[in-house]
Amino acid sequence: MSDSKVIIAGGGIGGLSLALTLHQIGVPCMVIESVREMRPLGVGVNLQPNAVRELFDLGFAAEDLDAVGLPALEWALVGLNGKEVYAEPRGTNAGYRWPQYAVHRGQFHMMLYQKVVERLGPDAVKLGTKVVGYKSTADGVEAILRSADGTDATISGKLLVGADGIHSAVRAQMHPDQPPIHWGGALLWRGTSRVKPIRTTSSFVGLGTHEHRMVIYPISHADDDGYATVNWIAEVTMHENNGWQDDRWFKPVKTADFVHNFDDFKYDWLDVPAMISATDQAYENPMIDRDPVPTWIDGPVALMGDAAHAMYPTGSNGASQAIIDAREIGAQILSHGLTPAALAAYNAKLCGPISELVLRNRGAGPFGMLNLLDERCGGVFDDIEDVIPQAERDAYMAKYKAAAGFAIDTLNAAEPTIPTGARLS
Repeated sequence: MSDSKVIIAGGGIGGLSLALTLHQIGVPCMVIESVREMRPLGVGVNLQPNAVRELFDLGFAAEDLDAVGLPALEWALVGLNGKEVYAEPRGTNAGYRWPQYAVHRGQFHMMLYQKVVERLGPDAVKLGTKVVGYKSTADGVEAILRSADGTDATISGKLLVGADGIHSAVRAQMHPDQPPIHWGGALLWRGTSRVKPIRTTSSFVGLGTHEHRMVIYPISHADDDGYATVNWIAEVTMHENNGWQDDRWFKPVKTADFVHNFDDFKYDWLDVPAMISATDQAYENPMIDRDPVPTWIDGPVALMGDAAHAMYPTGSNGASQAIIDAREIGAQILSHGLTPAALAAYNAKLCGPISELVLRNRGAGPFGMLNLLDERCGGVFDDIEDVIPQAERDAYMAKYKAAAGFAIDTLNAAEPTIPTGARLS
């Protein structure tokens, strides 16, 4: 490949979405990924309508997403006593032109990877290699690569995009004085169980308080007996102040080690301890993010996805924003060419508002409504109207959707990020 390519550090959801976007507009690229073999890792993630729109514009269809998940029908919050705090339809049920999808993260990631290999060729992704640094040159950028055996090499390109996650080496060089990863004290346990979905066939349900809660949603269509693969996240805030001391971020654990925290989460419509105990494998990880940085760019180098804006999963939009980042980079390259000006335009548009979103999610994101509930009634109530009136609940959610980029009227009226058939001349 020539030096006119874009080098993408990281083959996660964001990096692969960028590779597909660049291929779509006629820009050569290479993805550098540290793992030696792509495997379907992780559990559930949500793809908001703004991200699904971009996937459809990349040539994916509903059938593709149905193979790795299902459309979300409802988003709901439920108090400690099992009573509804707030509920709203989602995706096309809410009037969006595009659905919201709940998908198995690993299966979705593999779908993107297979599409990159199919469209760009098997040499488009270099596995077992990590970008460990970079140097600006007169014609672009030189990325420093390190292979699994410790051997270093370099590769040249016009631009480098760091899509290398929360531990990004590209970001570490760009911001050498950044604070360590931020942990607010919340510990998460994740897993999936084959159970019957609750409320509807595809409801996203937040249950409990802002410091002690469950998040539950299916990531597969139900079988003939009504059972689906249901993703769950169990969360407890520990109020620790010493940062996360374990170097493992997604470690396997036994459900017996934590299920007791949720012994009281039993209702006539849901038995949380039974659901957790039905899993084949549970994983423990901290709820972490990074403090926002003032810029995502350094000349011909930019950050995207978790490398730019690792955020708490409370807003269910981390994966969606990585896809949006990729599409916006592509749009700015169409406008400014393979130049630092394209990255500067991307940075000017997204760095400020998405950095604010990181902090909004740190404040519990849309689950912040449970903070209000706890402050006003301790999470137990007879009539939610007496605690948080409907108008206040609606306004709270509308403000979050606007900040996250999926306010319905704005999104439905928006022009495509990348016009159909657009190519870099």
